[in-house]
Amino acid sequence: MANLQLETLFSDEKLLFQKDHCHLEQLIVLLRLEGKCSLLSIASILQALEYHPHSVGYLSQFFHSAGQTLPSTLVIPSKMLVFYLSDEIFAIHAPILVTIDARSTTILNIELASDRSADTWRAHFEALENHHFFSLGLASDRGLGLVAGYRAACDMALWVADYFHEFRDLCEVLQQLERKAYAAIGKEDAAAQKFARAKSESNLQKRLQQYETAYHTCEQAMALYDQLAMLLHLLHEALQLCSPHGRLRTRQDVRSELTLLFDMIAALDCAAVATALKPIRTHLDDILVPFAQAEAIDRELRAMVPHEAFEFLVLAWHYEHLVYQAQAKHKRAQQRERAFWLACAEGLVGDEFDTLKALVFDKARLYCPGLLAG
Repeated sequence: MANLQLETLFSDEKLLFQKDHCHLEQLIVLLRLEGKCSLLSIASILQALEYHPHSVGYLSQFFHSAGQTLPSTLVIPSKMLVFYLSDEIFAIHAPILVTIDARSTTILNIELASDRSADTWRAHFEALENHHFFSLGLASDRGLGLVAGYRAACDMALWVADYFHEFRDLCEVLQQLERKAYAAIGKEDAAAQKFARAKSESNLQKRLQQYETAYHTCEQAMALYDQLAMLLHLLHEALQLCSPHGRLRTRQDVRSELTLLFDMIAALDCAAVATALKPIRTHLDDILVPFAQAEAIDRELRAMVPHEAFEFLVLAWHYEHLVYQAQAKHKRAQQRERAFWLACAEGLVGDEFDTLKALVFDKARLYCPGLLAG
């Protein structure tokens, strides 16, 4: 490819490319979408390659015109069942309504709206249905217009509270405690340095008392942060679809775990934690909705898949799902786990492996987006 580009740039054919407006537009789009270049960078690249026009103003107008020609709703030829993730973003104080497919993260519908009312959201979801998308469910925040509009347009589909929004306030408290802990560490270190520089007996006693106060404050701040961090980690584990032993979690099990964790979090000596936790307790039934789906599919699959192979396949699917959520440094570990449990299942069922794997994975994907969205 490098040789091809060099030959093109330094050949007589280059002038033809420069005059080919279609080729220039393709290059601009590639630089923007694949190269993720800013308008200023694209302008500099085009100027260096002696393409015309290459001004930032021209590029801005080009992308604006291109965007105007694109439909706001994805069009497909036949019916497709989709689990929606929907939310609002804002540009210059105007709401932009966005709905994406939870599995692929494809943008299904995006539109600049005049408001966020139920009627506006209803029209948004009806446009999707008119384009052959039919909703299995929606995960979103508790926006009144969004939820009411979805229920009006898709009255038989499932609504799931998005965990990101449900637990965001608790995570923000954790970040605040982390900052306070680091600030306390800095004050303890400063107090230690002042004590080390003290000379007179009276000054030594004064600096020692200041250091002891800073030390105890620091220990308390770090302990509070560590305790909340540990409990939130356990909370995240409790909300996973699958237990470490390959069993799909039930509503009752998750309710018991969450209730215990909420009590432990409430026992922390922090007013901000108590404030953030209060609405979560009232939303517990909504948080548990996806696990009802897990129970139903668990019963259905256990009647068709051998017991041990089923649990191995559930674990394999669980780690496959985590691959998409994991950061780059953890992906290989998740992939190794997935391969291991698939090999275990294949050893038990032999020739039926491909059929049973497809069955379990397809069923699991039906409720995966609702459970782990956000």
